Amino acid sequence: MRIAHRDTYDAVKADPTAPLTVERPPLFSPAAAAQDEANPTSAVGRFGAMLLPLEYTTWVDESTSYVDTCYLGDWSPLSKARIEGPGAGEFLSRLGTNDLSAFRVGASKHHLQLDDNGWIASEGILRRTGAQEYVYTAGSTSWLQWQAGLIGREVEVTDVSAESFVFGLQGPRSLMVLELLTDADPGSIPFNGSMRIDVAGTTVDVLRTGISGELGYELHGPAEAADEIWRAVRDAGRVHGLRQLGFRSQPVQHVEAGIATSGLDYLPASILTPGAPWEFTRGLPGGSFVAGEVTEYFRRPAELGWRGRVHRGHEFIGREALASAGEPARTLVGLEWNVEDVVGIYRALFETGDRVDPMEMPKAAGPSFDRVLVDDADVGVSSGREYSANLRGTLSLAVIERAHAEPGTLVTVVWGRPGTRQVPVRATVRRLPFKPDRRRIDPNR
Repeated sequence: MRIAHRDTYDAVKADPTAPLTVERPPLFSPAAAAQDEANPTSAVGRFGAMLLPLEYTTWVDESTSYVDTCYLGDWSPLSKARIEGPGAGEFLSRLGTNDLSAFRVGASKHHLQLDDNGWIASEGILRRTGAQEYVYTAGSTSWLQWQAGLIGREVEVTDVSAESFVFGLQGPRSLMVLELLTDADPGSIPFNGSMRIDVAGTTVDVLRTGISGELGYELHGPAEAADEIWRAVRDAGRVHGLRQLGFRSQPVQHVEAGIATSGLDYLPASILTPGAPWEFTRGLPGGSFVAGEVTEYFRRPAELGWRGRVHRGHEFIGREALASAGEPARTLVGLEWNVEDVVGIYRALFETGDRVDPMEMPKAAGPSFDRVLVDDADVGVSSGREYSANLRGTLSLAVIERAHAEPGTLVTVVWGRPGTRQVPVRATVRRLPFKPDRRRIDPNR
């Protein structure tokens, strides 16, 4: 087994407490020049190790685009690792809960990776790019690299994060934009499938994905062509009302689609690994919920609605722990916050007395967890609170006890950090996703 970053790997072997990844100052996206052309304020936000424009128009305009028209967004800051060699398939099967026996070249899968206790350590998108080659894209690939050093055989792992861009093209008109860029037939790409096309003189991979809960695609290509590809997609999309999506609006769609996000709606168990990735260890999360043990921020697959990603017919890390844990007592639901109570929090900012924590619009940056009560008893934890311009309401995800998970159940969310003025907010349990799931529709109909 070989890891491309030999200095990091050798340091970890010599000192188990050494960092797996080394923090560096944030860089601009490889498409920064093209993006800056439409960034009037020049304001940027940090996504991982990159800086992205906060807004191009307004966050309301941008966060409704994937329902009304489509958007072009930048996910290049995600970590990417190439796994190759005769043992690559066996290693990834051992590392993840998925059954990879029928995983064809060109296909993608949501790949869940657990620790020995059955907690989610990492999750992202795994693509099979060749007979013995795969690419894993996630918030961090450090857990995969760590495990490759422990259990990998005849496998080479290379960090290719800086070599490629990842652009999202999501929304009902996304296929129309693609069709203006190529003579190929992107409408024939199945969900979780891909196609290779030429755009502006560069070969890119087009993946059909659904992070917005709508028809959508991703474009993957070489970083040196990012500016040209961004401009080509942007210009082709003008006739279809395409919006460029800023960092401020990027996470809103995940809550509406009922998709929990690592580092925001739960913390990955990999943070307990010696040399945990720095991006998840910058401080305690906000909100009214404070864990007695860090494991209270961790989640098992079934708690997040990912039971179908676990195939027990093969050996994988955490398999025995999941079997021993049995059926989880909690499940993922949506919460719709009471409008009057939410407006009351904003009103309190103009009143005398103890200050109340403000509600950032459309949502706070970074993880925040709030207590969920029924009859003054804690029954779960809310996360990802946001204002949805699409649904005209305040929404969040929540992992709560199954006895209170029936849609229509009334609960109370505690707003405000401990030691500050705390405000009870009424909320109603909703079925997920909040809006219809259109990811797998036939785009040609």
